[in-house]
Amino acid sequence: MNLLIVIITFLIMEGLTWCIHKYIMHGFLWGLHRDHHDHSSEGAVEKNDYFFLIFAVPTIVLMYYGTLNGFNLWFYVAVGISFYGMAYFFVHDIIIHQRIKFLRNAKNSYLLAIRRAHKQHHKHIGKKDGECFGFLWVPMKYFRMYFKNDKL
Repeated sequence: MNLLIVIITFLIMEGLTWCIHKYIMHGFLWGLHRDHHDHSSEGAVEKNDYFFLIFAVPTIVLMYYGTLNGFNLWFYVAVGISFYGMAYFFVHDIIIHQRIKFLRNAKNSYLLAIRRAHKQHHKHIGKKDGECFGFLWVPMKYFRMYFKNDKL
């Protein structure tokens, strides 16, 4: 049952992340997210990186509370959120934005599709008129671009 809670939480996080990205990061917290689009910050750290703390603190609180209460539901929800955060970091920061030079020349169809969708997202420099707000799941049209010769 606990593994199921972790998996369900991980899956729900993609939908929550889409909403948070579209309505909060491109909404009232655009001031923190802007430099991720317009590259106005200097150095390796962006204001956008503060979102790591914004998402990590409630997760740590849930994990702590869940631990104090016999590893209850909230602990496993926090584990699912943590796994999603690790996947996000790996996909978004390492694979897509190449903040760590790793998997630069990957030819995997999924990685190519997710990079393309994210590039479409970043073609909009302002906070309005964006597209592709998801991180791990993107519209099927981006997958089709790289599966043309393969059977889908």
